[in-house]
Amino acid sequence: MKIRIVVCYVPRYRHGHRWHFVPPLTGIHLAALTPARHQVELIHEQVRPVPIAADVDLVALSFFSGFARHAYQLADAYRRLGVRVVAGGPHVSYWTDDALQHFDAVVVGEAESAWPRLLEDAAAGALQPIYRGPPPSLAGLPVPRYDLIEPRFVVPHVIQATRGCPFRCRFCSVPDLNPGFRTRPLAEVVRDIVAPRFAHGWQNKVVWFWDDNLLAPRRWAKQLLGELARLDRWWLTQASIDIVRDRELMRLLQRSGCIGIFLGIESLEPSELRGIDKRPNQAAAYRDAVRALHDLGICVMAGVMAGLDGQTPRSIVDTAARLDALEFDVPFLSIVTPFRGTALYGDWLRQGRILLQRDWPHYNGYNVAFRPQGMSPDELLAAHRELWRRAFAPAAAARRIGRGVRQLSPGGLLLSSAMNGFYGLKAWTDGLPADAPLVAEGTIAHPPAAEAESCQPIAA
Repeated sequence: MKIRIVVCYVPRYRHGHRWHFVPPLTGIHLAALTPARHQVELIHEQVRPVPIAADVDLVALSFFSGFARHAYQLADAYRRLGVRVVAGGPHVSYWTDDALQHFDAVVVGEAESAWPRLLEDAAAGALQPIYRGPPPSLAGLPVPRYDLIEPRFVVPHVIQATRGCPFRCRFCSVPDLNPGFRTRPLAEVVRDIVAPRFAHGWQNKVVWFWDDNLLAPRRWAKQLLGELARLDRWWLTQASIDIVRDRELMRLLQRSGCIGIFLGIESLEPSELRGIDKRPNQAAAYRDAVRALHDLGICVMAGVMAGLDGQTPRSIVDTAARLDALEFDVPFLSIVTPFRGTALYGDWLRQGRILLQRDWPHYNGYNVAFRPQGMSPDELLAAHRELWRRAFAPAAAARRIGRGVRQLSPGGLLLSSAMNGFYGLKAWTDGLPADAPLVAEGTIAHPPAAEAESCQPIAA
């Protein structure tokens, strides 16, 4: 069969952008899982449009909820041409019935076992509507198809070494979607680090670990860092802030070439952190944690959410100055989004706080899909946009880059400069996050409040 894999994307900024930092891992991993007898084409919609033509036997779309309406439109267009269309990803795992109105089949859960079975049935003309993928062992995974990545990605070398997260924050679906915490064999991780050969030297030098909490299993993580120290790479990842308490791990971070750590800070207020059960975080210790990572030359990226209970429009806007005072190098500023599969979704559905008429584009992390506490949805949206303007005003971005000259390693400084320059240009040109349309193209069939917890994607 000729198979077209599409990683869906809808521009989340007012003017879009030409260059992209990093590709998702999904497409190149799914292509690697595809038996060699099939012909595979991969399209990242971030960088090129999807051709709607009956020139393939099967189209596979991967997307999350914020892109669902667009993905449905693509699927409907292909099906009108008689092309079979299947889907996977977190959205269809939780909104299976909704997705099946637009797809011939969906993969619920993880792809490793479900995707080969789906392809066998598709080749035989016997597709089933649902293929369930239970959590697999991560041993024996193939090398991702790096050869299929388009050249417009700045850092194309993405790897996943672990899957899952040991924490259960109330806003996050990862522990439910990827249950347990699994690690890959170190030899196979090293194989994927040295395997690809990209066009530019920095693309071979920099490795981006596409993990939710790479350093959580300490003994395994220290072994991984020991391997990285021998490979002469720069690398970055996401981790929990409690890594700074492990002195041996911190020494290994520096020796192994770590240039950046993304920390899910979420909030600067202890009461707000308790409300989302963000257990590793102690707001009073943020400054010391940032200093400890800066002492190693590591760029510290901070994920922060607007719209948590207890916040006000004023406190949201003031977050820009507070993040600057704590000397975080790159802020990532999102709006709380009640994704199905999270405890937050169940709570807010029962409390009547989900805005039921707001369609899928409101679930992209930059728009409001719920009724916030103490302010209106419009006030929350306006406060988030003003936070963006202040956090990435040219003077603020330049100040962070200037600090990086003193505090960061060459790789960390390059990372901070690139990201602050990118987002600073967005703010300067009014290319902030785009507002989702208030007139819905379709409504979402939320379950009754009493069924809010029955969202398990792997359940038989």
